[in-house]
Amino acid sequence: MARLLSVNVGLPRDVQWRGRTVRTAIWKEAVQGRRRVNRLNVEGDQQADLLGHGGERRAVFVYQIESYRYWEERLGRDGLIHGQFGENFTVEGLPDDEVCIGDRYRIGTALFEVTQPRVTCFRVGIRMDEPQMAGLLTSSGRPGFYLRVIEEGEVGAGDSIVAIARGPERMTVAQINSLLYTSPHPRDELERALRIPALSSGWRKSFEELIRSQDAHPGAKGNAGLAPAAAAQTAAPGFRPLRVSRIDRECVDVISFSLQPIDGKPLTTPLPGQFVVLRLRLVPDQPVVFRSYSLSGPQSDQQYRVSVKVEPDGAAGTYLSNSVRGGDVLDVSEPRGAFTLESGDGPVVLLSAGIGATPVLAMLHALGSAAASREVWWLYGARDKNSHPFATEVRELLGVLARGRSRIWYSRPAADDKEGRNYDAIGRIGTKALDQLGVPRDGDFYICGPVSFLNDLKIGLTAWGVPRDRIHAEIFSGGPSMTPGIAGTPAPAPHQPAGAPGTGPMVSFSRSGITTRWRADDQSLLELAEACDVPVRWACRSGVCHNCESGLISGAVAYMPDPLDPPADGNVLICCSRPQGDVVIDI
Repeated sequence: MARLLSVNVGLPRDVQWRGRTVRTAIWKEAVQGRRRVNRLNVEGDQQADLLGHGGERRAVFVYQIESYRYWEERLGRDGLIHGQFGENFTVEGLPDDEVCIGDRYRIGTALFEVTQPRVTCFRVGIRMDEPQMAGLLTSSGRPGFYLRVIEEGEVGAGDSIVAIARGPERMTVAQINSLLYTSPHPRDELERALRIPALSSGWRKSFEELIRSQDAHPGAKGNAGLAPAAAAQTAAPGFRPLRVSRIDRECVDVISFSLQPIDGKPLTTPLPGQFVVLRLRLVPDQPVVFRSYSLSGPQSDQQYRVSVKVEPDGAAGTYLSNSVRGGDVLDVSEPRGAFTLESGDGPVVLLSAGIGATPVLAMLHALGSAAASREVWWLYGARDKNSHPFATEVRELLGVLARGRSRIWYSRPAADDKEGRNYDAIGRIGTKALDQLGVPRDGDFYICGPVSFLNDLKIGLTAWGVPRDRIHAEIFSGGPSMTPGIAGTPAPAPHQPAGAPGTGPMVSFSRSGITTRWRADDQSLLELAEACDVPVRWACRSGVCHNCESGLISGAVAYMPDPLDPPADGNVLICCSRPQGDVVIDI
């Protein structure tokens, strides 16, 4: 019979790692006597990162002494102590390839239910002094598992573990772990897993996303159950030469460039809201620069339109404005981006300010082309008439929509700007005004504009009662970072890395506007990005979780180590990859 060997607890602590402070509770120590197990924790235990750990479905983590012996042999270690892997219960028996999701066990006076395999992160690598430990645990089929507390009670070392009920479908922890993290992802097995009521919500959502992806893109590579939303829409790497067929000045500081293929072959039809990357050589004999611009025109396989704001200190915008003429050829990437118009019949609310109008204007074009019957709101803010692009174009598009509504705010109207003709109100967009206008809370809200505009509206809309999954935002510059457990410090603007410049291939982080050479000491593209303070997302740092999956705009990479499941074609896992020649990454 299986038995409980040790009860281990630990409180969050700060540890130093690579010059940074990490908050973690992975250090657990065995306790004497009996401990009460409550709905969320073992008495005396806490989790530091409640996004990745903890909660009702992850109240208690279990690891087996048999796996300890396996790792001691594989890693050439001895002296591993109970709690070494961050587990609350060190047990004898209950192997991952026999225990099933939904199984229930009585330990002491408490009753538990198995809910999911462990999701490993970089902190187990810190605890084990093995950077690849997260990947090793997952790939070995020995992840361990979490328990939900069905009945609270007391437990202690030496307690027998009594099987009370077997979970439906009889899918083991090891099977569920492999089904998510490694290809293939058989449809019948995914559906089988989703029939298990005990399966935790995060794993359920991942399996549902894998099924949706298989339906929408049969045969496509990649792991839709793990890929972040920003990497959901993929595109082939590389650039295509397109000719400037038309240039239009939209307002005092915004210029549109219409681009057509020089070979006559169709373009990839973009989704409304996507962007392209331009490769520009601003100065002869100097490195090229990369800039992302939203497509602002209607969907077409014959022509793209990008609209560029010319900032006083903006090198790319100034070059495009002063040096590019009709007939010139520009290098343009495939359309990219996950900020796209969702299908459906509900209300659509397009909120933008300044040059942030461009992606939502493409959405308005799509709605107008379809003569959509949906309720559509165009809510836009500018400084004054001279800085208000697309005014006539928007009015015409709204005119073909049966339920189109518009509201324009000027923050500083000029003396000759006419209220009621050029604009509707003085000020800025806010939820108070949306409430007064009767904007529906049950719509999909698409927001683009300056960072402060985005942040204020996202916070305001959430407080106003709009569900978070109905708020969609596009950020022109690098997006928000995700560095679990790292102590928050003010993030400097992206910059060249400190120290001697590298001598390897050119690496460009397109959204952040940084191009630098690969350095011999960098272990991954992630490490180089961090040295440049480019905003990044990661959790495992070993090719497991896919949080770092990003668009590969051009070039090729090599993996070291190989990820458990490769990313979709056109994407890259920056945590375990290195450039093979010059590369451009969409971060």
